[in-house]
Amino acid sequence: MIYLKTDEEIELLRESNLLVGKTLAELAKHIKPGVTTKQLDKIAYDFIKSHNAVPGFLGYNGFPGSICTSVNEQVVHGIPGEYILKDGDIISIDCGVYKNEFHGDSAYTFCVGEVKPEIMDLLKTTRESLYLGIEKAVEGNRTGDIGYTIQSYCESKGYSVVREMVGHGVGKSLHEEPEVPNYGRRGSGVKLKAGMVIAVEPMINLGERRIVMERDGWTVRTKDHKPSAHFEHTIAITEGSADILSSFEFIQEVLGDRAF
Repeated sequence: MIYLKTDEEIELLRESNLLVGKTLAELAKHIKPGVTTKQLDKIAYDFIKSHNAVPGFLGYNGFPGSICTSVNEQVVHGIPGEYILKDGDIISIDCGVYKNEFHGDSAYTFCVGEVKPEIMDLLKTTRESLYLGIEKAVEGNRTGDIGYTIQSYCESKGYSVVREMVGHGVGKSLHEEPEVPNYGRRGSGVKLKAGMVIAVEPMINLGERRIVMERDGWTVRTKDHKPSAHFEHTIAITEGSADILSSFEFIQEVLGDRAF
């Protein structure tokens, strides 16, 4: 069942999602060579708790971290641990917050030091595809319009789209209906209605689209070990253009000229 949110509920969702954006920005201050993903997880946990909220991912279906830390060829759901970030890495951080009975959910792929130009182009294209997809997230369109736009843009640049992992509804539960694939046909899928709140999250690979699950039962990586990028916003469907409830602006304030 798809739950339509009231204006008041959307504002509570905005509060949770803005806190996710602020948490990602706090992490941006510490992402550099020599830092472990476990250290980043602790920073996120402390920051979220200090804002009278709880990490939405911690304990979700048994997940052991407050954030997902997916490095290089890892697509999503990387478990924070002893991995030490090194110059040239990329790290996709997916973060969730639970506050006032509503979830926030957003993801951003960060550069660690100096990243190869071909990988930087992958990140830029993935982020651009997110906003192009969001442009199609208007009342009366369908989820296939979002997916088609993301897929066609990324594939036109020579990248591949992960099929098995998709966006989703967000509300009092972290994952609600409908699913929001990053591929599809125009005019297909679930019809978008005002009051729907969904997470749009393209996961785009430098190489082929095939993925595999690592032995930990959580981490998903590319089969060919080539890098993958992931950007995510939670948005509310309105009668006009989509209302983006999460934000990358706090990250950009931290990164300055290093943002893209």
